[in-house]
Amino acid sequence: MAIGVFDSGLGGLTVLEAAQKRLPDVDFIYLADSAHAPYGVRTADDIYNLTTAAVQRLFDAGCDLVILACNTASAAALRRMQEGWVPEGKRVLGVFVPLIEAMTERQWGDNSPPREVAVKHVALFATPATVSSRAFQRELAFRAIGVDVEAQACGGVVDAIEDGDMILAEALVRSHVDALKRKMPHPQAAILGCTHYPLMQDVFQQALGADVQVYSQANLVGESLADYLTRHPDKMGTGTSAYLTTGDPKRVSDRAVQFMRRQITFVSA
Repeated sequence: MAIGVFDSGLGGLTVLEAAQKRLPDVDFIYLADSAHAPYGVRTADDIYNLTTAAVQRLFDAGCDLVILACNTASAAALRRMQEGWVPEGKRVLGVFVPLIEAMTERQWGDNSPPREVAVKHVALFATPATVSSRAFQRELAFRAIGVDVEAQACGGVVDAIEDGDMILAEALVRSHVDALKRKMPHPQAAILGCTHYPLMQDVFQQALGADVQVYSQANLVGESLADYLTRHPDKMGTGTSAYLTTGDPKRVSDRAVQFMRRQITFVSA
């Protein structure tokens, strides 16, 4: 049985790669909804409808577990999906919770009441849809009290990365960090709330300063998934992966090679 990894574009490949390294015996199917990317500027209903359609495609391909490796989908659609859509015997997980657990120094599945934590001032960089959902703040409030979160909607960054224009992406990141620091001059930690942003992690770190702890999701999600699989060993396979896209497979494959610096071949979903 394969594990599905879904993203609106290529950003989720950072999560998939970390999961593949951490779990070499697991089969994965990656689905990029490239025809409808980016999600970050869409309405919540639109994101929900697109996400459920994509996850159903992965269920139909044999996945019992799907990771929403897309912060926008996790923020705007996951809770609604879990409350009224996910079929019996299937499971859909997001990417926010592992990151928040790491930041608040909690173990996986620790559902004890919220408590004070060391970090008091947190910068959140994410897409406009993720920021407007306030999903990060909601999930954080379940686990910590007294944390001030300043969110910065990073318009244009995902598009620049997907287009392979890293010079523009870097300029946009620095501009967004400057805007955030005008609102919160001294953040203690920064959350890269989009799976595209790990490719810009060094730029974020330089712009924020060496004293700011930058949290990126890929490795944290990989560790969380590994923890989950220790309790569900039936999910192990042979380590194969498939890559599906709703867009033009050749164009998406070419972008993926630029994105990940290795050969990745997509086929039509």
